[in-house]
Amino acid sequence: MEFRYTNWDPKKHGQMMLPFDQLFELFQQLLEHTAGDANEALNWMTQLDNKYNISDDTMGIGDFIEELKNRGYIQENDLGTPMMTARMERTIRSRSLEEIFRQLRKGGRGNHKTPFAGPGDERLPETRNWKFGDDVSLLDVTGTLANSLKRSGINEWNLSQDDFQVYETDFRTSMATVLMIDLSHSMVLYGEDRITPARKTAMALSELILTRYPKDTLDIVAFGNEAWEVSIKDLPYLNVGPYYTNTRAGLQRARDILRRRKNRNKQIFMITDGKPSCHIEYGRMYRNAFGLDRRIVNKVLDEAVVCRREGIAITTFMIARDPYLQKFVRELTTANQGRAYFASLDNLGEFLFEDYVRNRKKRMR
Repeated sequence: MEFRYTNWDPKKHGQMMLPFDQLFELFQQLLEHTAGDANEALNWMTQLDNKYNISDDTMGIGDFIEELKNRGYIQENDLGTPMMTARMERTIRSRSLEEIFRQLRKGGRGNHKTPFAGPGDERLPETRNWKFGDDVSLLDVTGTLANSLKRSGINEWNLSQDDFQVYETDFRTSMATVLMIDLSHSMVLYGEDRITPARKTAMALSELILTRYPKDTLDIVAFGNEAWEVSIKDLPYLNVGPYYTNTRAGLQRARDILRRRKNRNKQIFMITDGKPSCHIEYGRMYRNAFGLDRRIVNKVLDEAVVCRREGIAITTFMIARDPYLQKFVRELTTANQGRAYFASLDNLGEFLFEDYVRNRKKRMR
């Protein structure tokens, strides 16, 4: 066996993860599964260290906790319980975005392409005749001079209004999105954790829009027995409750939000396991968790039709494999003329990202 020694390369050395970075990566993963409970995540890390020796002599778990405090990632409340700081919340949102969307192409900042040419901020190679009101910064100087020379000749060169050409531009538009997240108890039934990938995808989408599409708006609606708005900073803490699934209330709340938005394009993204099981009528809750109750389903379909009439497309991301529940999603999609994706827990983020950025037109048949 032959060994070959070379000079020390500081660049290669920098690629090695330091003890803090290794523990911090694990800490972020655990925060995703504990719904932002830093105390529980650190308890899990201590148990893992006792069993698998994940720390070393250079940095024990106690040292790691102190370093988290020094770097502003956690702080203690009045009872001495560690909690995430705003910096930690931003960090795990950013991590979710990078992890889910790492392989996808970068999009333009704050814009969505459409098939139409018109006023915009990305110049196309095609040109057209100048019209009154066109931005002079879009002037095609070469084309304009060529037109002038063809018309007047080089000896008597002059410019006429008909000589001017300008570049075409992409028409750009902003998007108002409401992301609905199902927090009903069924999202954790049968030993399948559906809420963690849903929460992670919500954090990634919020970070995507905040950092790359600042002209767009994003509102979050959680729904269980009823529906309520959730701020972006509270996304890491979303968790299921002992709730039924009031899909109708979620759609109503989303539609009310979008009615106040001035964006021309409006859409609802809904992450759910697909089974509405309650709604409010005559001031009381009507509920049935056994199968699909037509009395409940029809109210949801009515709301989908109202959304369609108001120009609001619903894209459903179905994360359950039950064909019976998928049948309901197909009915909802047909009523709204929207889209649906039957995603696994592993590829939920990719489906949602592609639909948002690329405006895919995968319609139900």
